[in-house]
Amino acid sequence: MLFYLHHLSRWFEGFNIFRYITFRATGAALTALVFSWMIGPGLIRVLTRLKIGQPLRQKEEVRELADLHGGKKGTPTMGGLLIIFAVAISSLLWVDLKAGELVWLALGAMIVLGGVGFLDDWIKVSKKKSAGLPGRLKMAAQVLVAVVVGFVLLHDPRYSQTLRSLNIPFFRQDLPFDLGWGALLFFALVVAGSSNAVNLTDGLDGLATGCTITVAFVFAVFAYIVGNLKFSAYLFIPHVQDAGELAVFCSALIGAGLGFLWFNCHPARVFMGDTGSLAIGGALGVVSICIGQEFLLVLAGGIFVAEALSVIIQVASFKLTGKRVFAMSPLHHHFELKGWKESQVTIRFWIISILCGFLALSSIKIR
Repeated sequence: MLFYLHHLSRWFEGFNIFRYITFRATGAALTALVFSWMIGPGLIRVLTRLKIGQPLRQKEEVRELADLHGGKKGTPTMGGLLIIFAVAISSLLWVDLKAGELVWLALGAMIVLGGVGFLDDWIKVSKKKSAGLPGRLKMAAQVLVAVVVGFVLLHDPRYSQTLRSLNIPFFRQDLPFDLGWGALLFFALVVAGSSNAVNLTDGLDGLATGCTITVAFVFAVFAYIVGNLKFSAYLFIPHVQDAGELAVFCSALIGAGLGFLWFNCHPARVFMGDTGSLAIGGALGVVSICIGQEFLLVLAGGIFVAEALSVIIQVASFKLTGKRVFAMSPLHHHFELKGWKESQVTIRFWIISILCGFLALSSIKIR
């Protein structure tokens, strides 16, 4: 809504600044950050009063993990609501509403999958068990979101030609592979994979939140470039009309992530829960689809990918050979059981996430 203040530039030229995506992206980040700081303490008090505490796995199931994390039992969960609200309010304030169709797709995916995560968290809390909503139902919701987003994009002539092509980082835009309507299957894989990967990463204080900030920054940069016809042509990156508004959305996610990290850093006062992790992962997946840079998510989200792969490898190895590759999966628990302190694992994973972000950003010029 604040975008329309630029109309006042006919009386005072300074209002023209509201036209610029870079200014609005900065405003969105600061708005989400301040909103999180203001609302966070109240939300934590409400969650605590309602006894919305995080249930842990039974000690007989995972004794070593229970010994390490036993003190976290009862810490408020569903804190992802704070991130979703902050991103939504900030986006509504700073996005150009007429040119923000791609933003509404990303925000809609975030809200829907946040609702699925909320239901999952609620089942866990009410039953006081670590098992929540059946995995097949969460997967169905993720696939449904991807299919709806895909149908909207592929039926719109402004986006269909570009977004059904498979673009690889470090290669020029004249080397795409046209997926046709098979893009729907690919989109489902991207959204489900991203949503579940962030969910698996959310196991230590601040871990998923910090990695989210890095990935959101990378996508903010790419969304700005992809949405700018001159920049995208110069850098051989496929142009997507109005994709620049997604830079505002990603910046709002950065601000919300920083604000939430204030309360989520070790020792955490609140967890994002599946409410936050499924929503964030789904939103990042949809953003990658909307700017035609799905494989960029693999580079920028290297930690998320490693966490998901560790689970896949662990399960496959145990079923095929009866042996485990890791002491425990996801990967962050493996390093905990190898003697790393929780804060060491988190900060070292953040460092690797930043390096992955640099690698992803290098693909802007190396093509």
